[in-house]
Amino acid sequence: MSKGKAGGTWETIKTVFYAMVIAGFVRTVAFEPFNIPSGSMIPTLLIGDYLFVSKYAYGYSRHSAPFSMGPAMSGRLAEKVPERGDVVVFKKPPEHKVDYIKRVIGLPGDRVQVIRGLLHINGEPVKRERVDDFVEFTREGNIMRAPQYIETLPNGRQHRIIEYAGDNGIADNTPVYNVPAGHYFMMGDNRDNSADSRFLDEVGYVPAENLVGRAEVIFFSGDGSASWWEVWKWPWAIRFARLFDGID
Repeated sequence: MSKGKAGGTWETIKTVFYAMVIAGFVRTVAFEPFNIPSGSMIPTLLIGDYLFVSKYAYGYSRHSAPFSMGPAMSGRLAEKVPERGDVVVFKKPPEHKVDYIKRVIGLPGDRVQVIRGLLHINGEPVKRERVDDFVEFTREGNIMRAPQYIETLPNGRQHRIIEYAGDNGIADNTPVYNVPAGHYFMMGDNRDNSADSRFLDEVGYVPAENLVGRAEVIFFSGDGSASWWEVWKWPWAIRFARLFDGID
């Protein structure tokens, strides 16, 4: 009996170990789940969204492994260049530990500037079309309303942005940013509430090796009004319309 119990315990340990190895492999080379804890990417991503990020989209670096535990190396293996407009998870410089999610606005060699709220890339203003206000009910039951625009990047990619402070936000008038080789310029879609590359001392230019992956699809979204154990509240807390939405 004791041998049988020992054998069963060993089989359980091996099963758990193999499962962890497979999960780690998938998270390293294929997809990894992330959740959105802040509003810097509103209206594209909301607080409470859960999404899958493709790890293979841009090749691999040491940050591709969970907790950045990959082998120390410079650059990327099988590197692929992000497209302007991609929504990307990256390790925030300079500490390279915290996961941030923003949109790729500037590519290596670009000149990026914001003038009176309007984005300029390489000296040309980016097309921005005013649309209906963005409206959302907060977790406290208040109504959140912000001016909303459709922004069209030079490669034709379109996405929505919001401007809570209109064109008078803290980073709505900036110097010219010259994106260095091997780096990217990131911005949040919530332009007046995003710590991004406009703040050189806080985020700045993002090295290519810091890219973790490209945000692909929202697999779950909750508005925060129900705890995990409040099953009876789930039908009203889940944002069903956002489930399995692709991320543009």
